[in-house]
Amino acid sequence: MAEPDKPPPKPWHRIQGTGDATTMWYAVMRKEVREGVFIGALCIRHQDHHASLLQQGWQEIPVSEMRLTHPRKLG
Repeated sequence: MAEPDKPPPKPWHRIQGTGDATTMWYAVMRKEVREGVFIGALCIRHQDHHASLLQQGWQEIPVSEMRLTHPRKLG
């Protein structure tokens, strides 16, 4: 959601994985803690932490909801 050289606009906070983080390996998770207020986490898919978050009512955010613009066509 943010430019690579700028922080995301408020109220967002940067969530950052390794340089090769992709949604194939990582899941962006959210949980509503009160109406309209969410907390987020980045976790590795298919690990105990991911399973634990899902069991506690966290939701995985689809990639389509994380985009501000349409994906670019390569080539």
